[in-house]
Amino acid sequence: MVLSDRIHTYGQFLLRKHGERVHKIALDAGFTCPNRDGTKGIGGCTFCNNDSFSPNGHQPPTIAQQIDSGRRAIGKRTRANKFIAYFQAYTNTYAKVEYLEALYQEALQEPDIIGLSIGTRPDCVSSDVIDLLARYLDQGLEISLELGLQSAFDETLRRVNRGHGLAEYQSTVIAARKRGIPVCTHLIIGLPGETEEHYHASLDTVLELGTDGMKLHPLHVVKGTILANQWRHGEYQPMNREDYIRIAADLIERTPEHIAYHRVTGTCSKTILLAPDWCSQKWSVLNGIEQELRRRDHYQGQFAKSSYIGKELKHVA
Repeated sequence: MVLSDRIHTYGQFLLRKHGERVHKIALDAGFTCPNRDGTKGIGGCTFCNNDSFSPNGHQPPTIAQQIDSGRRAIGKRTRANKFIAYFQAYTNTYAKVEYLEALYQEALQEPDIIGLSIGTRPDCVSSDVIDLLARYLDQGLEISLELGLQSAFDETLRRVNRGHGLAEYQSTVIAARKRGIPVCTHLIIGLPGETEEHYHASLDTVLELGTDGMKLHPLHVVKGTILANQWRHGEYQPMNREDYIRIAADLIERTPEHIAYHRVTGTCSKTILLAPDWCSQKWSVLNGIEQELRRRDHYQGQFAKSSYIGKELKHVA
């Protein structure tokens, strides 16, 4: 993500730390989810069609092949020579730790991979996983545990069939940060039944518990989901672009400047996107957020509560 100096981005953090550009390579390791395989539920979250960020489906190429493809594509655009293996699709800690270690090690064998970013659910991070990530951190690798909270309201999480609540997020984030493992928290703006008050309260909850990174996503309606049926029947109305830009800017300026934004919007392929159409226009939204902050002459952290400042991990500060 490239934005102005009004936002502290993860890319800027990595550039300062490593002295050169470092990029994530998104990987699909063929995982599933306890909310899909029957352990906690069937069908997954009401908004989830994993093709929205996993175009390879359920039989992806090998990790090495995906890394090679990613490095070539990113290298053409940025000339980056260092990368982070981003295990993105589905729940990337949902297996025995021995399997996870072998899988992560496969990525780390690539000489230009300097770390791991692990996308997962807060209810699928065992103490063994925390131990494994802490060992990688002790080896000097760049590690980020990405937790999909989406909302801090249990009522909302039940409404979208999330399969976990705030309590699981709280226990996981405390356990991870106690071991020095940086956490990146995902929040979705526009979930059914929520208002601007919910978005601000969710951010407050996350900041109070402590986090090291943030991702903001607008909720978009994609094919093959329960949300798509709700949208067709007029039971859900997506947020418009202008409101999302305004709300994202509001949340960013309330976020302490030490927290790195990994993403401030989410996009979706037009092949599966139903609504809103602006969710296929990444740069339009990014530029809109930057322009809104410039119009206000505001920046990240300008209105952060003093109680949220100083919660950095020691190795991040």
